[in-house]
Amino acid sequence: IFFRVYLFFFAMPAIYENPSAEQLPELLKRPLFDSSKLEAAVSAVLKDIEEQGDDAVRRYTSKFDGVDIDAIQVTDAEIAAAEALVSDDLKNAIQMAKENIATFHASQKEEVKVVETRPGVRCWRKSLPIERVGLYIPGGSAPLFSTVLMLGVPAKLVGCKEVVLCSPPNKEGKLHPAILYAAKTVGIDKVFRVGGVQAIGGMAYGTATIPKVYKIFGPGNQYVMAAKSLVQRAGVSIDMPAGPSEVMVVADETCNPAFAASDLLSQAEHGPDSQVVLVTTVRSVADAVNAEVEKQVKELPRCEIAETSLGNSKCIVVKDRDQALEVANMYAAEHLILQVSDVEEFAEKIVNAGSVFMGNYSPESVGDYISGTNHTLPTNGYARMYSGVSYDSFVKKVTFQQLSGDGLKVVGPSVEVMAEAEELVAHKRAVTLRLASLQ
Repeated sequence: IFFRVYLFFFAMPAIYENPSAEQLPELLKRPLFDSSKLEAAVSAVLKDIEEQGDDAVRRYTSKFDGVDIDAIQVTDAEIAAAEALVSDDLKNAIQMAKENIATFHASQKEEVKVVETRPGVRCWRKSLPIERVGLYIPGGSAPLFSTVLMLGVPAKLVGCKEVVLCSPPNKEGKLHPAILYAAKTVGIDKVFRVGGVQAIGGMAYGTATIPKVYKIFGPGNQYVMAAKSLVQRAGVSIDMPAGPSEVMVVADETCNPAFAASDLLSQAEHGPDSQVVLVTTVRSVADAVNAEVEKQVKELPRCEIAETSLGNSKCIVVKDRDQALEVANMYAAEHLILQVSDVEEFAEKIVNAGSVFMGNYSPESVGDYISGTNHTLPTNGYARMYSGVSYDSFVKKVTFQQLSGDGLKVVGPSVEVMAEAEELVAHKRAVTLRLASLQ
């Protein structure tokens, strides 16, 4: 079976019609980037940060961000001044988002349940806060103050002892006012005007100014992602592997082409390496959505970025609803938008996705900002085995057990048999001595 490919002079997603099962995996490949080429350069920066601390942080901030900074930490006075620069409308929107995110994430808290597996043998599991966490907030081409909410709200809700934030400064050595206002709103403990690899290194190793943390959260460019990967090997936990932002829209004849196009563009404008994919059962829908994309992209301030991204993107026309479902689960999108009939039935069969947006009135941007779900999600197919950030991302789960003497009498003999079979004599003796004392 052959499929036809339609390319447009304007930077539109290519249309692939009726691909075979054998051709789909190739179609669904993400744009490749060999991060190994970055590792030597990133590793050298991290080594300098580890050895030279704040001096290296300042030097690399000057080199990469083009600004000389003296004070690495943002002062309370600066945060107060920034608050005055944020409009009331934006403050109200941030407050609503904070409340919704808190409500949704608080619902994920698990109560401690004590289970008696055998008489006298009590077991339970307790969620405890990760004591020190670091949040990385991009601030270059788009100041992502919404990510402050997505990471800061659950961190404080869980009760992390220390929550610090790093974000790159502008040419004046300042952070975007909305980032500082959001940080104050959620209760971030310390804010630092440091970005890129030097921020990840500062939080991973600690400097005289930046505290060492146990886990680092947040998106970033390829250098930030390489740095997170490298410090993870050195014993610092990270939220998840990450790559460029992505969305898949699955649409049938019930979709609104303008809505579908706007969802595709909402991800395309993130960056030139973002990928957007449209899957539809109807060729006319593909044509209508592409026409809307061409119309809407011209109106975007980030038009050039979106056009570059669209060049990496695809539109796939499949034979039926079942194949559309197969393609969606095969791709494992960071954001999956379903604009199809009987959307609840279709969504129930989704097994691989970071976050799912159901129906014509559930745009991905609502999840990015205010619905309450978290927008820090697995990309690059990692949704097959990773979850997005949640309440649980900021806790570690510790198990407890307590046995009475009678309980040990019940299970002890089996422990002795198993330990002896594994030739672990000391394991057996730890039980044997106790059982003897109960005689």
